[in-house]
Amino acid sequence: MERSRKDNIRWTRDYILWWDRKLKGVGIIVDQTVTKAIKGYWALSDRVLLVKIAGKPVDLNIIQVYAPTANSNDEDLDKFYNELDTAKTQCKSQDPLIIMGDFNAKVGTEKVDDIVGKHGLGIRNERGEKLIEWCQTNNIIVGNTWFQQPPRRKWTWKSPGDETRNQIDYMMISKRYRNALLLAKTYPSADCYSDHVPVVGKFKLKLKKNSRPFTRIKFDLAILKTNQTIREKYQISVQNKFEALGDAEEVEQQ
Repeated sequence: MERSRKDNIRWTRDYILWWDRKLKGVGIIVDQTVTKAIKGYWALSDRVLLVKIAGKPVDLNIIQVYAPTANSNDEDLDKFYNELDTAKTQCKSQDPLIIMGDFNAKVGTEKVDDIVGKHGLGIRNERGEKLIEWCQTNNIIVGNTWFQQPPRRKWTWKSPGDETRNQIDYMMISKRYRNALLLAKTYPSADCYSDHVPVVGKFKLKLKKNSRPFTRIKFDLAILKTNQTIREKYQISVQNKFEALGDAEEVEQQ
């Protein structure tokens, strides 16, 4: 592989990794053929990353996440969901949205309306309830739970010594595009030097080449923890950036 800049790595097989180089950190690996359609990516924090990909007739939004662990406090968890809300509000309702990553939550096997299917794993916990509540509010389905698979294709994380296996990583999609998700399962045999295993999804969406170069907006978020005024200005700034992007799209369509 080859490192081309501080926040992306190029693999020899035509893949690029973009990531946020923080303590927690999230990243996304993209085929170089797909990069031609990328309109931009934004690290809203070291736990939430948003990527916009030009599609036809609608764009595709991908949010990659890494939720606080079970040892984190409620304040950290609320902060994470606030950041996830911010990312979600930057996506047009008519555009498909995929949310994936480590939520450190167990939704279990009990079906919940058309949000959670019966093919999950384990017993639902409090964080699983919170994730389900967020999905219900935002019309998001938990994709892993809708496909019947053997248990070895469901667990996503194992404890040290392999004493416990849980499903805490999810691939989710906006409800109106649920039929675009054709399959979601894990690959426990993958050797990725991690206590997590890959969750693989198969989608049917049409992308198009984007002639405009993608942009990356970087924010200094450290001050947000101590200054309420700047935090509010930051939220307004993020909103304005995405509104400007939407205005540019409308001009192009005209």
